[in-house]
Amino acid sequence: MGMAAPIYYTLEQVRAMPSDGGTRYELAYGELLVTPAPSVWHEVLIARLRDALSDYVRSHSLGMVFGRGELEYGTETHFEPDVLVLALDDIRRFVWAGSSPLLVAEVLSPSSARFDRFTKRVEYQRQGVPAYWIVDGENRRVEVWLPGAEVPVIESGALEWHPAGASRPFHLELADLFRPV
Repeated sequence: MGMAAPIYYTLEQVRAMPSDGGTRYELAYGELLVTPAPSVWHEVLIARLRDALSDYVRSHSLGMVFGRGELEYGTETHFEPDVLVLALDDIRRFVWAGSSPLLVAEVLSPSSARFDRFTKRVEYQRQGVPAYWIVDGENRRVEVWLPGAEVPVIESGALEWHPAGASRPFHLELADLFRPV
C-alpha cells in the first residue's frame, strides 16, 4: 500500500492561513510547523526578556527588540521567533524580509522544543545569526548557540551578550528572569 506524499507548503499558503487565536504557522523548507497558543508562563518569560533587552538595546542605540517578527530565508523558510533584536538599518526599511537579526530567542514549549532546538537552530546557525537563545522555563536555564557551535553553552546563572557597537555587555540574572509571578 502506498503512502500519501507530504504537502509542500509555500510562504503564500502559510500567510493565507486564518488567524485562530494564537496558533502559529511557520515554514521550514516547505514543511509546515504548527504550534498551539502559548502558555501564560511562556508569555511571561517573553515579556521579561523583551523588557530587559529593550532597555539595553535602546541605551546603546543598537536597534529595537520585537516580541515576534518574521524571518524569511528564501521562499520556503519562514520563522516567527519569540524575541528578535534587529539593527536600526533593518528597521528603517519597514519590512521583515531581508533582515539580519542581532539576536533571536525562543522560549520552549512542549510543542515547539524539537523545532526550536533542531530545525530553527540549524537554520539560524547556517544564516550566521550571531546569537540564538533557547529559554527553558521548566528547567530554568538558557541554551546559548553561536554560529558554528556544535553544542550550546548552558547558562543557569546569568546571560551575557555583547553585540558589536555596544560599550558594555547585556547582563541578565536568570533568577530574575525565572522569578515567580
